[in-house]
Amino acid sequence: MVRVLVTAGPTVEALDPVRFLSNRSSGRMGYAVARALLARGHEVVLVSGPVSLRAPAGVTHLGVESAREMLRACRDYWQDCDALYAVAAVADYRPKRAVLHKLKRHEGEGQVIELTPNPDIVRTLARSKQGRLVVGFALESRCGEVEARRKMEVKKLDFVALNGPEAQGAERSSLLVLGADGSRVELGPTAKPGLARRVVRATLG
Repeated sequence: MVRVLVTAGPTVEALDPVRFLSNRSSGRMGYAVARALLARGHEVVLVSGPVSLRAPAGVTHLGVESAREMLRACRDYWQDCDALYAVAAVADYRPKRAVLHKLKRHEGEGQVIELTPNPDIVRTLARSKQGRLVVGFALESRCGEVEARRKMEVKKLDFVALNGPEAQGAERSSLLVLGADGSRVELGPTAKPGLARRVVRATLG
């Protein structure tokens, strides 16, 4: 048995008290990975952005909203974990300033929102992996395999599971699992629970 940290769902970046920047991630894949790991007898810490899913019984579950909150939660647990599955769709950017009151519409006028980069969670955690397994998930709309391999090398990941925009919110999906050793395994299309089990077998053994 190993202790595994799993991130799931989107992050939500506040613009004002009622608006935010986010993405279409449903969290299904991350939650399916958590269940697949539990079924194999592993201990799971699930750090999740806002989703409409119920956390699997038996996991240590932490709900967060922003990328910075997710990173803080992950740091608290990573030092005591043996592996990381970074499935969450973390927003690359957040508004540079979140205003305290609802932004008002002014007829005929546009609105300029300045963005600033969010922390790269998987890259940050992988810097201190010290031999631990790190599996990243990537969604690409073009040059997917080339871009996924670039990310794997730059971020020092052991594996990257690659999919496309059609996976967002879908119940069935496909994945291309790329390994730092040059391996290449195509999975699916199949329902996400089955896909998650195959990903775990392909990466954790």
